Amino acid sequence: MTQSSKPSVGSSEAEGSARIARTSDSPQDLGPTLSGRDRPDPAGVGRKTRNKVVAASFIGNFVEWFDYAVYGYLAVTITAVFFPESDPQTGLMLTFALFAISFLVRPLGGFIWGHLGDRIGRRTALSWSILIMSGATFCIALIPSYETIGIWAPILLLIIRVVQGFSASGEYAGASAFLVEYAPANRRGLYAAVVPASTATGLLLGSLLAALLTGLLSTDQMQDWGWRLPFLLAAPMGLIGRYIRTRLEDSPAFRELAEEDDVIKAPVRSMFRDHWRQLLQAVGAVLLNAVGFYVILSYMPTYLSQELGLDETASYVATTVALVTYIGFIFVTGMLSDRYGRKRVLISASVLFILLTAPAFMLLDTGNFLVIILVQILLGAMLTLNDGTLPSFLAEMFPTQIRYSGFAVSFNVSNALFGGTAPFVATLLIATSGSNLAPAWYLMGAAAISLIAVACSAETSRKPLQQR
Repeated sequence: MTQSSKPSVGSSEAEGSARIARTSDSPQDLGPTLSGRDRPDPAGVGRKTRNKVVAASFIGNFVEWFDYAVYGYLAVTITAVFFPESDPQTGLMLTFALFAISFLVRPLGGFIWGHLGDRIGRRTALSWSILIMSGATFCIALIPSYETIGIWAPILLLIIRVVQGFSASGEYAGASAFLVEYAPANRRGLYAAVVPASTATGLLLGSLLAALLTGLLSTDQMQDWGWRLPFLLAAPMGLIGRYIRTRLEDSPAFRELAEEDDVIKAPVRSMFRDHWRQLLQAVGAVLLNAVGFYVILSYMPTYLSQELGLDETASYVATTVALVTYIGFIFVTGMLSDRYGRKRVLISASVLFILLTAPAFMLLDTGNFLVIILVQILLGAMLTLNDGTLPSFLAEMFPTQIRYSGFAVSFNVSNALFGGTAPFVATLLIATSGSNLAPAWYLMGAAAISLIAVACSAETSRKPLQQR
């Protein structure tokens, strides 16, 4: 086995033809996306197989992020259960602090899952990550309240949240790499968009359940047992997702490396040594996704109900409507990135956030329910320009030998520092500044940094996947 590798994107046509002769399975051998010489699909990969890959990636990522949605949407209830002795705002900050702390383990998880995914295969890493995540989520439903076991209740919650953070660190990156390596060369953006779409679907189900439970149950019922119900669903969903994943072969690109005994022993070391520039660019590019995702799609119901005084059920309904449109926009964005390039779409997202975020939050402050829904749809559509493009952009930045590691480390470092902390920081900024516009300024700053990072990176959509 080779110990390290040099990146190779532009290979000559003769070299590319030789690789196709060695294996007809690999999507990276298809040549530039828009070239008429290219075959549209990876040879040897049928539609049925690709559909299974899409289904497995969708279900697995859906289960992983369903929990994050439930925790964020039921934050007020969780605060009452685990921090009953604190005042509402302090308790809410403690709840979001636990949310943020669980993200601190994600860079470590990114290194470990990335190493496993690049060394033993994407499928194996993804199968274990969903099993750990669904088991930990199920355990949250079993934690006694603060009134029953005292300080041990939030301690147990913290421990399980850390386990969840470790598991989630391998899911998004692995599923994206898996899809990109199976996708037809001219549709990698659309295929990779399945990952954020499944994430949003997990959020959608979480929002629907939160709205249903808060609408049907009293406050006492919610605090006694109602909040536990969504977490109990994780076990059966996780087992289904794991079953589907274990029935698949690994991606053609990884199988080619394994067959040629070209899987490197230390992918993380190779990543830092040979691809540190791409790694820094990727961390910056993820920043808008990290902050925007958790502020707009997870924290928003709490912001509307606790900061703006909107009815709790109405805030869930508004977020649910926005999520439905968000899922549709995600796939449109994936297709746009295939047609116009990743950089152009990502830069458009950053510019729109810099220009429109503050006015959008001002409109939220009007309290008009219809206006709130329209603003959330607008913010969600803007976010999809980033979210729907980022998975293919990050997967294409790194060669196959370190693709999982490069994606997982960059994505999780940025999310650990800025994503998981976003609800906490937003609540803290509002408390210290006294301004409900504080989350908007935070989003605009993230967009500015992402704009610089993307502008400095190379376009990836019209090039073959890097092999080495």
